[in-house]
Amino acid sequence: MDLLSDIFQDAGLRRRVLGLRAIPADVALRFPCDKSIGLHVVVQGPVHVHAPTLIEPLALATGDVAFMARGCDHALSVGPRLAGLQPQTITHELGPMQAGSSVVVGGAYQLWNTPLHPFFAELPHWTVLRADARPRLGPLALAAGLMEQEIRAAEPGTDTIVQALLDMVFTYALREIAAERGQAGHGWSHAVRDPQVRRALTLMHERSAHPWTLDELAQHAGLSRTALAERFRDAMGDTPLNHLRLLRMQRAMRLLAETDHRLEAVAAEVGYQDAFSFSKVFKRTVGVSPKAFRQRDAIDKTHPWRLGAG
Repeated sequence: MDLLSDIFQDAGLRRRVLGLRAIPADVALRFPCDKSIGLHVVVQGPVHVHAPTLIEPLALATGDVAFMARGCDHALSVGPRLAGLQPQTITHELGPMQAGSSVVVGGAYQLWNTPLHPFFAELPHWTVLRADARPRLGPLALAAGLMEQEIRAAEPGTDTIVQALLDMVFTYALREIAAERGQAGHGWSHAVRDPQVRRALTLMHERSAHPWTLDELAQHAGLSRTALAERFRDAMGDTPLNHLRLLRMQRAMRLLAETDHRLEAVAAEVGYQDAFSFSKVFKRTVGVSPKAFRQRDAIDKTHPWRLGAG
C-alpha cells in the first residue's frame, strides 16, 4: 500500500499546471489559493513571495522550489517590495507569456472539501527547497528542469508530459517535506516512521470498511492494545479509531462528490451497516448531512475556480 498515493486519491486531489510565467519588474502576480496547495519552481530568479503568513518576503533564487499549504493566498514579484507594483491576478487559464527578467512555473493542487487528512493539515504554510541544498542531478532538480524545457518547447504531447512532470515535482517535494517533518516528533509524517504504527495506518487505508477494533489493529501491528494506543496518540495526537473514522469520512466525501451511489451504498462502502448511523457520523465530522454535502458540492462544481478531474 502506497499511503501517500492513497491519501491523494481519497482527498479528491485535482491539479492544474499554472504555466510558465514571467514576472515584469512593475507587476505583482497574485495567486488566490484558498482551497489549493501548490508550488512554484523558479526557472530564473530573483523572485520574492509575499503572503499574510510571512513576516518578511521569501527570497527565491534560480532552481528553488516554494511549496505552500492550503489557503496561502500570495503574490510574486521580482523585488522585495509590493508598494507601487501593479497587481495581476493569475487564473487557471493560460494567457500569452509576458516579458520579464524573472520566470516561474507554477502548479495548483486543489483540496476542495474539508476536513483535510492530517498529512495535509500539518503542512507548514511555506517550505522552500533550495537548489543549492540538493543534488544538481537529483530527481527533483531533473524533473523541474525537464518541465521547464517542455513548456518552452510546446511540442506535440507537451501538455501530457508537463502534467506528469509537475506531479513528479509535487510528489518529490512532499517527500522531502514529510522526511523533514518526520523528525519533529509528532504528526502523520512522524507516525509513519514507526513500523508498528505505520502497519496500523496501512491496514486502515487498505481496508477502511473493515470493522476494526483496537485489539485487532494492535494484534496485526505486533503491539499490545495499550502500546498501540499510546504510540499512536503520541505521534498523531489522536486515537486509532478516531483516525479510522476520519479516513472513512474522507472516502465518503469523495464518493458523494464523484458518484451517484445511493446513501446506503456509500455507507456500506465506507464501513457502516446502515445509512442512519453513517449520516450521524458524517454530519458530526463534516458539519452537514450527506445529502446537503452532495447538493453543496454539485453547486460548487460550477464555481470558476473549481478544478475538474484530470
